[in-house]
Amino acid sequence: MEEIKENIHTKDVNVKMSNEKEDKKEKPCSRICPAEESASEVPPSQSNGDFSHPVYKEIALANGHINRMSRDELRIKLAELKLDTRGVKDVMKKRLKNHYKKQKLMQSAAEGGPTDTYYDYICVVDFEATCEEENPTGFLHEIIEFPMVLINTHTLEIVDTFQAYVKPQLNPQLSDFCVKLTGITQKTVDESDPFPEVLQLVVAWLQERELGTKYKYAILTDGAWDMSKFLNIQCRISRIRYPQFAKKWINIRKSYGNFYKVPRTQTKLSTMLEKLGMKYQGRPHCGLDDSRNIARIAIRMLQDGCQLRANERMHGGQLLSVPSSAPVEGAPPPHNPSSRD
Repeated sequence: MEEIKENIHTKDVNVKMSNEKEDKKEKPCSRICPAEESASEVPPSQSNGDFSHPVYKEIALANGHINRMSRDELRIKLAELKLDTRGVKDVMKKRLKNHYKKQKLMQSAAEGGPTDTYYDYICVVDFEATCEEENPTGFLHEIIEFPMVLINTHTLEIVDTFQAYVKPQLNPQLSDFCVKLTGITQKTVDESDPFPEVLQLVVAWLQERELGTKYKYAILTDGAWDMSKFLNIQCRISRIRYPQFAKKWINIRKSYGNFYKVPRTQTKLSTMLEKLGMKYQGRPHCGLDDSRNIARIAIRMLQDGCQLRANERMHGGQLLSVPSSAPVEGAPPPHNPSSRD
């Protein structure tokens, strides 16, 4: 749903977004926050500490040397270290810098590493929803595919997947454009369960894997739309309360932009894959395939030293940023949805 998501306007989904006064308190989600940029370069244990230790001077000197290296020199050095040599020059520089930072911090007994050790699992979600070629004003997108891809952050592998189709309620007849875009047929949705029943299957799937109880986990999405718009509106249509476990998530576009220091225009799924030296695998706009490819990007970012953390949240129907200084918390244990009535 990448193109559809890009073209959705606030007025079309009836979601209250942050007003200007609130934006002064919490930085807008569509912008790269300087605090988050600097945080990506700093090990978690030192985010509020003293940087006078000699190890930081060594890291700075190494970074300066890496900045002067050509693309060929970067590729040769990465190959010598048996690191991934794919990606554009800036990605390779970031990868090499994080490798040296990890080595230096390990030598000084400081915390650090190439994997996200706070969350045991990251659960990637990328919905497909009803749509028209030219969505009319006030059109409500209903979820028709609910996929999830589970990443083990310790092994850096995709370890499980979930996929369920959903029968839409307001507009049960899919448009020809929607069928062609998503590959989801009318017969498929007609034979599927309504959203509340599908959400119960999702909760059961998460509970079976002991997420939120035995293991810490976080939801990850490709942008803010899946949770703040699609899920929010779907819950209103289905007259159920917004699930607590989905109130905070990792917006990988924001994390990618902050980590690799690129503008928002370079954080589309296809562009992120290209810049990391990867190709899309599967069928575009299949929710499960999109989720798998988003997971591949997340795994590469973890390998490159990015500490993925929840950076967006829903509060009172509003989309807000999670400050980089906020305590890191895993998503709560999932529970079956309750009625809004």
